[in-house]
Amino acid sequence: MKLPKFIEFKGFLTLNILHLIKKNKVCGDDIAEIIGSKKGNKLTPGTIYPALKYLRQNKLIVYKQNGRKKIYSLTKRGDKEYKITKRIFKKMFKEMI
Repeated sequence: MKLPKFIEFKGFLTLNILHLIKKNKVCGDDIAEIIGSKKGNKLTPGTIYPALKYLRQNKLIVYKQNGRKKIYSLTKRGDKEYKITKRIFKKMFKEMI
């Protein structure tokens, strides 16, 4: 897949993470792989984990330890934030899709 040279997708990372966690409980490695496969290359831990930390600090996600992996899920606050953001996103980009 050819990637754009001038437009970045960084602003959509937290929304994309919330979307993935909403669909399934996943770990950070799974998130990096899924988003990376859509983008065309695997995301680095330096990209994923700061975003996960930001979402945890704002109480949008929580995790349960499963061996060495942290399995993330949405909080009620995270679900509410996801639904609001998704609604706005659809309204803004509806014509482009």
